[in-house]
Amino acid sequence: MSKYLIIGSYTADGAKGVLKEGGTARRKAAEQVIRSVGGTVDAFYLAFGSDDFYVLVDAPDHAAIAAASLTVGASGAARTRTIVLITPEEADAATKLSPEYRPPGA
Repeated sequence: MSKYLIIGSYTADGAKGVLKEGGTARRKAAEQVIRSVGGTVDAFYLAFGSDDFYVLVDAPDHAAIAAASLTVGASGAARTRTIVLITPEEADAATKLSPEYRPPGA
């Protein structure tokens, strides 16, 4: 399983839904969509400011999280962005790789 941080904001219609149904209903909806693609929600927080929610997710792969993201986005109720999280051990493994790269103009 891979970890993802989903950050999002509600559209006006989405905010109306939160006002009508409350925050726990949104958490249940997030858990349901993630569970439907084989994942689990580790944490769900509502916020205020430029972001309305933060969801920490375990999902089987990028395709699963992409499917959930497309479904939520297609509803028109929220806009999301997803950050792939890596463990310190995965970062250690990355530092042992030797990618070849040529900067622009070099």
